[in-house]
Amino acid sequence: MSELSVKAGLDAMDVASYLRRNPQFLVEFPDIAMALTMPREQGKAASLASYQLDVLRDKNREINRRLHELIDIAHENEALMVRVHTLTLALMRARSLPETANAIVAALGEDFRDPATRGEVNGGAPVLVRLVLFRADPDLPAAEWLIAEPVGTAAFPAFTEFFKRAEPLCGRLQQDKLDALFGAQAAQIQSAVLLPIGAGMLAIGSGDANRFHPGMGTIFLKLIGEAISAAVSRFPVS
Repeated sequence: MSELSVKAGLDAMDVASYLRRNPQFLVEFPDIAMALTMPREQGKAASLASYQLDVLRDKNREINRRLHELIDIAHENEALMVRVHTLTLALMRARSLPETANAIVAALGEDFRDPATRGEVNGGAPVLVRLVLFRADPDLPAAEWLIAEPVGTAAFPAFTEFFKRAEPLCGRLQQDKLDALFGAQAAQIQSAVLLPIGAGMLAIGSGDANRFHPGMGTIFLKLIGEAISAAVSRFPVS
């Protein structure tokens, strides 16, 4: 307990005496320094004024840094919203389940590529999309990116907990999950995101270990999953 906390009836001299004995006080309580009224005549408090200015500069630097971070996040969110909107429009225009499946894979395969390498033929880490549908449809394409499994969740025991939680899963997947989704290409996948889409799931795998991680936001992923689920459900099982 400090000496000030046990002494009643302090006057200005007591405070001044305490500050002289504790020159680091304002370092520990910078908010008090910011609230002080500074004398201007004859430079009586030049050192404290300089300290206040330094504190203000540090705070301004931190505010500017946070402002730039928020602007970057806003730009990223705007771009994500545009992509979700574009995907939703493509799903609305699809007139059949095969068209819907193709629209999903075409859009997401492009959207989740590294922005720095998007548009380059061989640049950047690979991105693989897998669409899993718990249904059989003779019109669905026989494509590597499509897994049609009418048996349902029972055919994917490695994903039992994922289906139970029904939430997006981001990060590095266990080998049994990678093998079930990506087969011979599983070795290329260093991180992935899984989305529940009602009667099925969507997997997006990246060769970049840091592309998808547990700490990333999932709001837009949920929106994508809900849009795809609604689009697929428009078409009854054959």
